[in-house]
Amino acid sequence: MQVSLPQVLLANRPLGRPATFEEYRSGGGYRALADTVGKRTPAEVLDMVLAADLRGRGGAGFPAGRKWQGIPADYVGPRYVVVNTDEMEPGTFKDRILVNVDPHLVIEGILLCAYAVGAELGIFFIRPSYESDAVLLERELAVARANGLLGKNILGSDFSCDIHVHRSAGRYICGEASAQIKAISGLRPNPRKGGPRMSVKGLWDRPTIVNNLETLANLPGILRNGPDWFKSLARTATGSGTKLYSVSGKVARPDCFELPIGTPLREIIFEHAGGMAPGKTFKAAIPGGASTGYMPEALLDTPMDFDAMRAAGQRLGTASIMVFATDTCLVAATLNLIEFFTRESCGWCTPCREGLPYVRELLRLIEGGEGKEAYLGMLREMCAAMAHAYCAFAPGAAAPVLGLLDHFEDEMRAHITEKRCPFGNPPPALRGRACGTRPIVFGPTPCPEDACPI
Repeated sequence: MQVSLPQVLLANRPLGRPATFEEYRSGGGYRALADTVGKRTPAEVLDMVLAADLRGRGGAGFPAGRKWQGIPADYVGPRYVVVNTDEMEPGTFKDRILVNVDPHLVIEGILLCAYAVGAELGIFFIRPSYESDAVLLERELAVARANGLLGKNILGSDFSCDIHVHRSAGRYICGEASAQIKAISGLRPNPRKGGPRMSVKGLWDRPTIVNNLETLANLPGILRNGPDWFKSLARTATGSGTKLYSVSGKVARPDCFELPIGTPLREIIFEHAGGMAPGKTFKAAIPGGASTGYMPEALLDTPMDFDAMRAAGQRLGTASIMVFATDTCLVAATLNLIEFFTRESCGWCTPCREGLPYVRELLRLIEGGEGKEAYLGMLREMCAAMAHAYCAFAPGAAAPVLGLLDHFEDEMRAHITEKRCPFGNPPPALRGRACGTRPIVFGPTPCPEDACPI
């Protein structure tokens, strides 16, 4: 039996369609903006967000208020807010749900952030396959503009801000914050490392705040009800607020659920998602999108919040949970993820550009029954090298491989000893071979047998 839980972000979901401007207003929408603009100082808004301990919902979990504090207090000139709705990682779909439930909640959240940091423009960065969501948001932005909530002198105050929708060119790397800034600017979207923070020198060399959509959608509730209310919503002492948990894979009811942050993984899967699909038995779950590691059954009772997951050697990420059954080959599943990451690398740095194809080929050999025991150590060595990459892309890509090695090494070894996939999968199409004495040789066909020592 499911217990009714507070719905803050998805309160209007029962409508079964996007809430209109009038419906959002009737439920208290834009009240936080009206009570803030011209009545609270930006510093007071910042203090409330800091007190609420709102942490970024896009994966890193960095405190939103601390990020906002990075803008120099004495800076004079344009400032920007970029809303990250790229959501290109496999298994993630929470932001799309949020836009389709309550577009005006999203708009109000962006405006409140802009007010707090003194920004005059918000840019909503959205993945290209979400075109219907982009059109929906543009339509509702026009409604907000017509009602005096966007543009010049909002609600008769000195605060002026507009919001534009920017459609991504469609690469996963554009979800990395500094790469996203370059993408908006029309530059090659490789990440930026070193130098001033984006809150000092971001979009067009101006102070820029990049936050995930879900993060900013929490602001109206915090400013309406206060930091203590927000913190009381969590299940754990270290958490604050609710969290959108999207669940896919071998479950009875795949969906996006708004639950108190810190809800245990077991409860999310076996209560809210209805348990495993008929005839399936739980084997593992990836808890936070494709760039997080596998969690076996022994970790099912881990609370899904940032600190509890870290203590368990895991990462909450986006809380996009992918569930696997016992009849799934996790070597094949991991290879599928690495195929994605290899294709989506921006190619800027050596660990990512060269390391990911090497990891992919080792996994292909193991899955195809051509693996060797030495490949397990080679995979660990290559994944460790990913930590030296230019940005977080490569370490994230390595996470499911390390999870496979840490928790399901026996399954990998079975592929090696049986010289086939024990789950009956046909061998993947190999584009090269790997060995411990020379680099992988890429090409349309494998290395000639007489030229390869494997």
